[in-house]
Amino acid sequence: MVLVSGKRTELRFYFGAHIAIGFPYSMQHLGRPVELLLVGDHPADAKLTEEALAQGVEIGHVTVAADSAQAMEFLRREPPHFSSAPRPDIILLDVGLPRANGHHLLEEIKSDPRLRRIPVMVLSDSATAEDLERVYSLHANCYIRKPARLADFVEVIRCIERFWFGIVTLPTR
Repeated sequence: MVLVSGKRTELRFYFGAHIAIGFPYSMQHLGRPVELLLVGDHPADAKLTEEALAQGVEIGHVTVAADSAQAMEFLRREPPHFSSAPRPDIILLDVGLPRANGHHLLEEIKSDPRLRRIPVMVLSDSATAEDLERVYSLHANCYIRKPARLADFVEVIRCIERFWFGIVTLPTR
């Protein structure tokens, strides 16, 4: 248990990780906390994302998966670790993953009828037109270039939070 800005934050990282965080925008149309799946192999990025999101006031949950295999086990609710896992409302995917890359994971998610409605935000270091075209051809909901500067990264996460959790109406499960 960690305290962040006076709020309770539960932090258990990787393989079944769950983080209780605050969201400043109301998700009342869902009638429950927002579930976010963060897929990325950089613990520092996961921690920064968690800290940027922890500035809010409404409790939500972030599950962190270090690679595509863990993400699919979570999404498919595979036993023994994930049989009661919540279905995420939104996925933040770093496409530069080890083993099976993020493009493969995105393709798996969008081709699975049970998962394809979950919005997927792609986060990438790449600025190539080929990567951009590939991600959108695989039906990503948005492509976000990962900024190099720490302050810019935090601001991007806060913008994601404001847009996806404050403006967008997400589908119910």
